[in-house]
Amino acid sequence: MTDTHAAIILAEDRPEDAKLLWQLRARADVEFVDNIGRQRGALASLTPTVDADLLTEPHRWVYYPWRRSVVGMLGPRAYRRLRLDRNRNLITDSEQHALSELHIGVIGLSVGHVIAHTLAAQGICGELHLADFDELEAANLNRVPATVFDEGVNKAIIAARRIAELDPYVRVQVYPDAVTADTVDAFLDGLDIVVEECDSLDTKALVREAARHRRLPVLMTTSDRGLVDVERFDLEPDRPILHGMLGAVNTTDLAGLSSTDKVPFVLGLLDAKSLSPRMAASLCEVGETLSTWPQLAGEVVLGAALIAESVRRIGLGEPLASGRTRLDVATALDNVDDPLRMPPAPADDTVEISNEQQEFDSVLDAMAYAAHRAPSGGNSQPWSIAIGEHSLELHIDPRRTSQMDVEFRGSAVALGAAALNARIAAAAHGHGTRLHTGSGEHTPLQISVELGGSTDPALAEMYGPMLERTTNRHLGVPVAFSAELREALHSAALAHGGQLRLITDRDEIRQCAEVLAAADRIRYLTNQLHSEMFAEIWSPGDPAPEYGIDVRTLELAPSDLAVLDVLRRSDVMDELARWDAGSALGNNTRDRVGGASAVAVITTHGHELADYARAGAAVEAVWITAQTAGLATQPVSPAFLYAHTDHELAQLAPAYPEQLGRLQYTLRRLTGTSPEEAQALVMKITSAPRPSLRSRRSPLLHTTSRPATPHREV
Repeated sequence: MTDTHAAIILAEDRPEDAKLLWQLRARADVEFVDNIGRQRGALASLTPTVDADLLTEPHRWVYYPWRRSVVGMLGPRAYRRLRLDRNRNLITDSEQHALSELHIGVIGLSVGHVIAHTLAAQGICGELHLADFDELEAANLNRVPATVFDEGVNKAIIAARRIAELDPYVRVQVYPDAVTADTVDAFLDGLDIVVEECDSLDTKALVREAARHRRLPVLMTTSDRGLVDVERFDLEPDRPILHGMLGAVNTTDLAGLSSTDKVPFVLGLLDAKSLSPRMAASLCEVGETLSTWPQLAGEVVLGAALIAESVRRIGLGEPLASGRTRLDVATALDNVDDPLRMPPAPADDTVEISNEQQEFDSVLDAMAYAAHRAPSGGNSQPWSIAIGEHSLELHIDPRRTSQMDVEFRGSAVALGAAALNARIAAAAHGHGTRLHTGSGEHTPLQISVELGGSTDPALAEMYGPMLERTTNRHLGVPVAFSAELREALHSAALAHGGQLRLITDRDEIRQCAEVLAAADRIRYLTNQLHSEMFAEIWSPGDPAPEYGIDVRTLELAPSDLAVLDVLRRSDVMDELARWDAGSALGNNTRDRVGGASAVAVITTHGHELADYARAGAAVEAVWITAQTAGLATQPVSPAFLYAHTDHELAQLAPAYPEQLGRLQYTLRRLTGTSPEEAQALVMKITSAPRPSLRSRRSPLLHTTSRPATPHREV
């Protein structure tokens, strides 16, 4: 039994297997362990639900002679799906399938035992060749995961048994003799990768020469400071073995050297100058106070992890160059960062929510201040403001655009809102206004708010609420809209050149939430949109946070703020995009919009920038009206909002133009928006506590200029 290493897989529907099972059941010294029901239950509970053919795959009985035990378990495909479920998505299903086809040889089953078991546990091999002539001794148990019952058993057989008890469906061939010039070809036959972990310098060279001849990559880890060697003979068939560190010495030459003569070569391979101090000192004591060079289980486990990652990369064709590298755990732990000792954030100067009415030197100064308080996508403030003698000149600043701001349409909405704010301020200071809209040499849209005519009392009444208007991102609770409130919101839009589509039906709100959540997922998964989204968000202590959104205004729970650190990572989004996954990315939007009192869409006829500016005034009027009624308003505009054509959708999100097009169509259908209308903004309206604070604005002097000659006080 000491030579037995393979489990015997039995199927009850095969007559010869059924006969052996009957004989085993009759033996008093054989134990039967039935795990079939438990494993089937676990398989059925997986997410997503597994295919029916896996659930109904015939089970097996597996006989372990060295255990005198028979275990009932799932069939090979079902067991593999269940056992490797926790690999997903660190290894995708397609990657797992490709890696399961690898044939890997491991020579030297002390360190190699942990490596072989790790490869099998991770499911990144289909067949293993294990070679070692040595038998386990008690002194090996500081690093070999065997037991006292294994003493005197061949190391390769011990490793094979442990793998069989992990997964009997992994094919394992055992070579319980030394690898020599006569046996190396048989060992390497059919392999894709070789892992060499033996002590013999002669064998190291022999295996590499044979592997190079067959164009097989060779991997090796040395249990000190995470040293890993990679030799890509599959890519570099003429590469010197062991990185040329042996010089011109070959296998035959090494075999003729004494142990003393081999010392310089061994030290050269170990890179003596980079050894840890304790390892280097220990080498001086071998044969004196130490019987052999020391190894620790932790270093062996670290090496196994590095080899497993190397195998994964080679197996999937990912970049992995020839050479050597270290992963020094001790050095990493010498540089531990203590979050409690991070430097404190600088004093916060975020503007609190308050009544901001104040005295100004002139009505034009008041108008400029009010215009600068207008809403804009991501608080980008995409304008420049010039104070003339009798007018306020507002221009789109093309430098503050973004991917979502297709053809400056979003900027035009913001400029229209700024123009309305300027008119409101003028009215509150007793002045009428006239608007002139056009384009300029350095701007796609400019609006002149000229003083003149009689004041508008309705605009003047909006002055205080306009200054207090803010985005409220609290989750909120739905409340019923009265007929009077509906009429006030619709009238506010119509009075300023827009139309309001107000969705209050719970089922239609949920449909809108699904559309907006799906659009948000695409925004996360599209590199440029994702980058711009998180460039908008700043935290206390970030430099010069004059634009963008204060993270605290997102009104997120601490757990959600922690998730935000994952969501901001582009490498994470790249992986989700590659898997066509990330369905949870829109959950926050789905929850917030799904729980709203209403979804409001402000539209206007026409698709020119001037039309979008007119709609921007309607947006601001509706927003002020809703907030005056005690409601909380938050823009939730989808990425596709300002795209008019398939070409613009493709430029917006190159991987998702068709999906965005379908979502755009669905939102227009839900809101009853005709093709002749432009959608300027989508917002959710609900009942919620006051926002914690509002994000800062850039200093007004940064965006405002005056004429060369002093303007006249008006």
